[in-house]
Amino acid sequence: MRYSLKRLAAASLFAFTLNFYAPASHAMPPILPYSEVMAGMQGTAYTVLDTSGEIRTFPVEILGGMEGGKGSQRMIMARTSGDFIEHVGGVLQGMSGSPVYVEDRLVGALAAGLKDLSPYTFFITPIEDMTPLWSMPDTKNQTSIDTVDLVKAIEERKKAEEKRRLRAREKKFAKMSREEREAEWRDMIAALNGEKAVDASTEEASSAVAHTDTSSVEAADTSETAGKEETSTHPTEDKAYFFTRGFNTAGLRYLQDKLPMSGTSLLPLGGSGTNTKLHTRYDATLTGGQPVGVALVYGDFSIGATGTVTAVDGKKVLAFGHSFMHKGNVNYFMTDADVIGTIAGQSNGVKIANIGSVIGRVNQDRETGIAGVLGTFPTSVPVQIRVKDNALGTEETFGAQIAYDEDFLPILSGSVAYAAMNRVSDTLGSSTARIRFAIRTNAYEGGLFERRNMYYSAADVGQIAVTELLQAMNLIVTNAEKESDVIDVNVDVELDGERQTALLVSATPDKMTVKPGETVTFQTKIRPYRKAEETLSIPYTVPKTQPTGMMNLDIRGGGFVPVNPLMLLAQAGLEVPDDEEKFKSTGDRLRELAEQGENNEIIIAPGAAPAPTSEKEMKRRMKAAAKASARAAKAEPEKRITLLADPNKKEEKEKFFAPYVIENVIHATLKVED
Repeated sequence: MRYSLKRLAAASLFAFTLNFYAPASHAMPPILPYSEVMAGMQGTAYTVLDTSGEIRTFPVEILGGMEGGKGSQRMIMARTSGDFIEHVGGVLQGMSGSPVYVEDRLVGALAAGLKDLSPYTFFITPIEDMTPLWSMPDTKNQTSIDTVDLVKAIEERKKAEEKRRLRAREKKFAKMSREEREAEWRDMIAALNGEKAVDASTEEASSAVAHTDTSSVEAADTSETAGKEETSTHPTEDKAYFFTRGFNTAGLRYLQDKLPMSGTSLLPLGGSGTNTKLHTRYDATLTGGQPVGVALVYGDFSIGATGTVTAVDGKKVLAFGHSFMHKGNVNYFMTDADVIGTIAGQSNGVKIANIGSVIGRVNQDRETGIAGVLGTFPTSVPVQIRVKDNALGTEETFGAQIAYDEDFLPILSGSVAYAAMNRVSDTLGSSTARIRFAIRTNAYEGGLFERRNMYYSAADVGQIAVTELLQAMNLIVTNAEKESDVIDVNVDVELDGERQTALLVSATPDKMTVKPGETVTFQTKIRPYRKAEETLSIPYTVPKTQPTGMMNLDIRGGGFVPVNPLMLLAQAGLEVPDDEEKFKSTGDRLRELAEQGENNEIIIAPGAAPAPTSEKEMKRRMKAAAKASARAAKAEPEKRITLLADPNKKEEKEKFFAPYVIENVIHATLKVED
């Protein structure tokens, strides 16, 4: 019995030691209700202002409460003074969220200043109005994709390892003599009290303790140097700054034009992550006054803002004291952050910080602040972009994670692809781009949507090249049938710093009279830009359902949209119902996009008849259009020839030349006989 009690005592001490060295969990501090806040109260604000990560304080004097009536946000007016705050230039953008205490009770978050007025007077969002964020509905992190809870898996693995070590320890005790067990017990107690180093006999038992100790110290260190500060803006004015990483001037301009961020400036600062790997901390801790970041995109390209933690209750975090983008229930990355320093202005300064490692998920973005959870991570879409510039002989691959937000996912996917092109190529003007992208999603049959195309632009080929990527992503996220899952996006771009376009000159058939189902070959002349004319032999099979008579054909580049009867009626001013278009599924719309002609294809297809010249003719065509739509499903597909050279096949190289963007359409006529 004595041995069993000792063994139980050893196990209990082991478990106690592990718990003793576990990372600290911060509890919600006592609060000072808004109703008890009185003018003249003296308090203290907490924030980080430099690379040391040290939480600094400055005095706060409460001036009074402000209420605008039902439904309006309550605020507390306050001011500060003193050598420290004067040295940094007053209350800065980036201090938002800094907790304000009166004695030991939390009043709220520093949230707003008055633009162009005194930088020493500001407003506080009451903590009472922030804590409800923790209980608001959260439905934005759902997916039907099978996922692994990494945090849970790590915890379970640690527990299993602890049990294994404990069993090994018990077996070791069982083999020891009474004297050896008592000696080891005394050594462990001495080692834990710092009186003696652990010798080899206790190394295995104490290794788990040492391991836990290291992780806790690391968590404490990184939570101070990693909590990283904000650059959000004052709620009484438009947001001021979003921090970005990886975007050059052209990329920032494109992003600024596309994102709905009125009044917000993008600052190209740094951020964590020099490769495609997501830098994640599973054991991060935060405390009030430390900096924290919110990111929409993370990786080689990052977009986000930094702010200050107001309060922490276990794993739950409150910050900013005002909204990030005022989106309500959201699904964004929570990151730690590194404060670089402060910049004072004549009326408003800013605290500059980099977003750091991903440490959790922000799930609420409301008027009174942001809220999130440590150790829980947002659903995101990995995007990989490979860009090759043939003119410069450069090639690079970029990676980023985009938080799944239906409003931003298409724009951000296109933005990072465009930014990647600008990073590799010094100019996208007067250039040709070949692009291929693949989206793995359950919104498309087979789970993989792919599209290729080729573009030329004298101004900026990059902006044109990402249009179909934007279109495809928009179709997926606006799926009316269900919320679609996007597993990942892969983009491959090849750039040439020259114009690779061609005009169709003529198309001469080898016979003028044909029968339905018969094949005719067109000798098609093309004129590449600043190159000699080339002749291509392109076969075309007359549809078996083609009626007798004259048959008009369009020979066009794939980028030219063919005119159909309904389009002619619309051009004539007649109202054309589009109910069929409204009821198309997302899969059907994606399939249509995938099957659209590419700009470097030559398509031969039946062309449109001349425009109607009278009302009688228009009515006749309306009836014909109804019949034509019924036959459309049975009609044979149009014939396409892709101008892609295969260097391994000489005969194909002689027949088809290097790819060109076809810039026009020409016409031909055949006589169809029975």
